[in-house]
Amino acid sequence: MRKIVLLLAATLFLKGALPAQSLKPVEADSKVAFVIRNMGMDVEGSLKGLKGTININPADWSKSAFDVTVDLNTISTGIQKRDNHLKQADFFDAAQYPEIRIQSTRILPKQGNVYYAEATLTMHGISKSIKFDFIAKPADGGYLLTSNFSLNRLDYKIGRSSITMADKVTVMLSVLAKK
Repeated sequence: MRKIVLLLAATLFLKGALPAQSLKPVEADSKVAFVIRNMGMDVEGSLKGLKGTININPADWSKSAFDVTVDLNTISTGIQKRDNHLKQADFFDAAQYPEIRIQSTRILPKQGNVYYAEATLTMHGISKSIKFDFIAKPADGGYLLTSNFSLNRLDYKIGRSSITMADKVTVMLSVLAKK
């Protein structure tokens, strides 16, 4: 019985001793993607230029934080004409607002590798609070963070209300963060 108590105490001590890690997204092993319904079909797209900082404290996830951006000029839906249109002033206005930024304001553990984040999402010059769950798993000397969440493009004045284009956009993130 004494050995079990000592083992449990050592495990708890070591978990508390895990150092916080300041990590960077590895773009080559990460993906920022989205899906929106347009003209009755799902249109998939992606963004590149992922950069920022991801601070992970495995001993106390409430002390973890992230602040990352993607480059709007890299938007790709597989059709260059559409990509160019999305960069124009009536949609993202990439000339004036070249980045999308997401900055955490709160991170809490939920269950297992699932965490809850509150963050500020800024795009098209508009900042709004968002909430989403994400999964964080140790991977390749860092962490793989994955999440899917939805947002309303009209909240950020991206395009206009349209009978052919959905307001809801699903965002899919898979970010490998390493030192």
